[in-house]
Amino acid sequence: MYWDKLSHEQINTKIEEALNDNLSYRKEKILGVPASYLDEEQFYDDAPFLENSPFLKTLIANPNHIGCHTLGGEAEPFFKGTQKIENELIELCAEEILGGGKGQQDGYVAPGGTEANIQAIWIYRNYFIKEFGAQSNEITVVYSQDSHYSMPKGANILNIKSIVLDVDYSTRMIVQEDLEHKLKQAQDTGVKYFIVVMNMSTTMFGSVDDINRVSEYLDENKLHYKIHIDGAFGGFIYPFTNDSSSYSFKNDRISSFTLDGHKMLQSPYGTGVFIIRKGFMDYALTEEASYVQGKDYTICGSRSGANAVALWMILKTHGSDGLKVKMRNLTAKAASVCSQLTKMGVEFYQNPYLNIVTMRGNYVSAHLAKKYALVPDSHNNDPNWYKIVVMDHVKKGVLDSFLMELKAELNSKN
Repeated sequence: MYWDKLSHEQINTKIEEALNDNLSYRKEKILGVPASYLDEEQFYDDAPFLENSPFLKTLIANPNHIGCHTLGGEAEPFFKGTQKIENELIELCAEEILGGGKGQQDGYVAPGGTEANIQAIWIYRNYFIKEFGAQSNEITVVYSQDSHYSMPKGANILNIKSIVLDVDYSTRMIVQEDLEHKLKQAQDTGVKYFIVVMNMSTTMFGSVDDINRVSEYLDENKLHYKIHIDGAFGGFIYPFTNDSSSYSFKNDRISSFTLDGHKMLQSPYGTGVFIIRKGFMDYALTEEASYVQGKDYTICGSRSGANAVALWMILKTHGSDGLKVKMRNLTAKAASVCSQLTKMGVEFYQNPYLNIVTMRGNYVSAHLAKKYALVPDSHNNDPNWYKIVVMDHVKKGVLDSFLMELKAELNSKN
């Protein structure tokens, strides 16, 4: 994993060149596009600060990145400059961060991890239908009970079944006996094709599924499956902190990934990333989008090119070495919290390669949880767990204050 960091001047020049390569609503004779630059009463383009704000300049120019541009061939020609930036971004994520082969992946910047996960399920459902003649009731999505809600949402939208796997309460690992039982039970009821979602960090716990154990079972039993990785939280931290991760395109059992820039990279909301091996995007082709040059392969259709530019800028600002230092500092800070919790006798879960610390709910008062904006595992019932996410805004002084108050509460309780 390596890429150089760029200076602000280099980034500014690169984005300026990309915008100049786009057609301009202000300068060109554009009659047929149902869009324009942002409303100039609110977003005027002659503000002096825009000269050194390439993201804001792109936002105002308002490029539309409809479609999937890594496929090559024709695409909407109006925004080819910023489309190239998005292609560079996808290539960097796929090859440098996720270990993919040169030019062997497709992808796009999605509105978020939820769409990216549903995009994967949609593609694999269509793949099984087209290649194997599968019926919808013969296809199921398999995921753990700690998985993101986008999995049941996707299964519901696409009208296919779900299999939700139990996890061990303490380790948060998928229970092997439950996996084997439920997959055999599904086969007995006519299910033949499995879309398996593995977590490279769950949202609540930061737990990482044992992909090798699960995929070995799938192979040993000769099941028809495709594996998608939900790395919406972990995708921009886990590869930087775990040098021996099995979560990469070097693992030929994995077909696709979701990443999400608005979490660990501190990019704007709307910067999810979907990446998949070459040959699969065609299963999401919408032929009816005939007025779109290059057609459309995404759920969302039109999407902001500025968001792709934002992600590219962040990755190039830090470089791979800078991001590795940044992410490892966050996990070190999380480890320090865990050390203090251990001394207090507080039970918690933490993956050492991630920055989430999740404490058993009975150790934390509702008052303390509200004061420090801790997130519970459920807002509907008494929480079993509360989590801390050690992000850049979480300063050591705030963590120390929380730990001191928690210790005082526990002492008074005892």
